[in-house]
Amino acid sequence: MKKKLNTRFAIVAISLAIFSYGCSTTTQTAQSVTTQTQIEQVQKQNVYKGSVVGKSNKAKAISIQVGKGDSAKTMLVKFDDQTQGIEFAKKGEAAIIAWEQRGEDKFATVIKPKLAKLPPGVTEINVDEMHALIETNTEMTLVDARPTSRYDEAHIPGSISIPVAKLKKQQSAILPDDKDKLLIFYCGGPT
Repeated sequence: MKKKLNTRFAIVAISLAIFSYGCSTTTQTAQSVTTQTQIEQVQKQNVYKGSVVGKSNKAKAISIQVGKGDSAKTMLVKFDDQTQGIEFAKKGEAAIIAWEQRGEDKFATVIKPKLAKLPPGVTEINVDEMHALIETNTEMTLVDARPTSRYDEAHIPGSISIPVAKLKKQQSAILPDDKDKLLIFYCGGPT
């Protein structure tokens, strides 16, 4: 009888140990997932998107306007040698600044240009592809979307000037009638 009791006790003890270990692992995994989710939420909150108002190399600080209209605010973040993409912090340019809190200051960790999202059916081409199209005399309409004053200074030969403001006002009425012809827009850089 003592042997049966010891066997039952051993089985119960082993079962409890396995059960406890399994629950512990599940709890740790759930905590890890929760912690990772919290980290991702903080990372999303610690991002400013907007137009760079100014950058001071002496103060090692960047001002960025976040929001639009009456709700727009100018936020200040510092930068240091560990900040990646500092070259994208240019006055008047749109940027995305990821930051972290260090004491009372916000420090930029990564700065990226804020690029416009392309609508469905529109693709981006690079400089080499554009050069190849020009070299092969591909039939196309090439549109310089910069302000007219910039177009007048210099432009790609064969391009026509349709500044963004004019395109917004006249929309498709200003575009070529032949909708099957290749239509390429270019501007002064990433926007």
